[in-house]
Amino acid sequence: MNELELRIGSFRYDHTEALFDGSVTVEGVRRTTMSTAPIMTEVFEGILRGQAVDVSELGLTFFLRALDQGVPLVAIPAFPARVFRHSSVFVNTRSGIDGPADLVGKTIGEFGVYGQDSGVWIKGILADEYGFRPERNRWVIGGLETPLPKGFEFTTHPHPDNVGIGFAPPDRTLADMLDRGEIDALFTSNVPQPFLDGSPNVTRLFPDYEPVERDYYRRTGNFPMSHVVVARRELLETHPGLARAIYTAFHDAKEAGAERYRKFRRLYQSPVMLPWANALMEENDRLFGEDWWPYGVSANWTALDTFLRYHHEQGLSARRWTVEGIVAGDLLDT
Repeated sequence: MNELELRIGSFRYDHTEALFDGSVTVEGVRRTTMSTAPIMTEVFEGILRGQAVDVSELGLTFFLRALDQGVPLVAIPAFPARVFRHSSVFVNTRSGIDGPADLVGKTIGEFGVYGQDSGVWIKGILADEYGFRPERNRWVIGGLETPLPKGFEFTTHPHPDNVGIGFAPPDRTLADMLDRGEIDALFTSNVPQPFLDGSPNVTRLFPDYEPVERDYYRRTGNFPMSHVVVARRELLETHPGLARAIYTAFHDAKEAGAERYRKFRRLYQSPVMLPWANALMEENDRLFGEDWWPYGVSANWTALDTFLRYHHEQGLSARRWTVEGIVAGDLLDT
């Protein structure tokens, strides 16, 4: 393994910065080259097409779709992207949608694929908590701010036969269609620009989402992850110990990022342009404990298994995957 040159693709978050600046490295590897892209799906495409990288951050749904196709990838239980998802549903203010029950019969947009990571989570949460059933809706797939008439072409597009799915017109975006009322709602991983611009036509399904999401976490223990780190199975089998070395590197980079926030508390978080950041840190400590962005299997088993259940229930997986079936075997004790 000492002669191995490892190529890793990831977004440049505060919890991966130490990998990019070289202050954290993958132990036992001769050299690690980090790469990123302006859009995360470009990083995903690199590992799925077998190009550019050996290890990569990858959206969970794209990972599971690849496994169903026999692509030999294995999960490393580091989760670079996770967001509570009640805040990810936007509605047109003229659609008549005032709460989850009002979604029945409406036309809903979704970015890139039916069952994008954020969409899997919010469909599952709405189903568990409010009786939401996707087959009662019409679905439109497209680009959020840039037209994407065929959806993502680097992945598969499974969906149940009883769910009606179409694509946005070639020259249209979901954000604009929501603003104009051409779709009633949007399940999204990114905030649509009309909302950021203050459009009176767009609002959230849960306007006061933070207490709703905090209550959801207290009751379920789920901090929804969207992305996981994956590696090629052959690479890990050829280099025993590499899976743990990769996991440790991502974990240590995450801890380096968290430690910056802990040190900033002494300075009232003044290095961060976010008023009352200390109060937020203190509130999050009370809810999550000291590790509010955990890696490893044990701390994430429930949330990861919940996503796997949702993915299968929504007709996106050919089988009901288990945590043991997707994570590198020598990391199940993390």
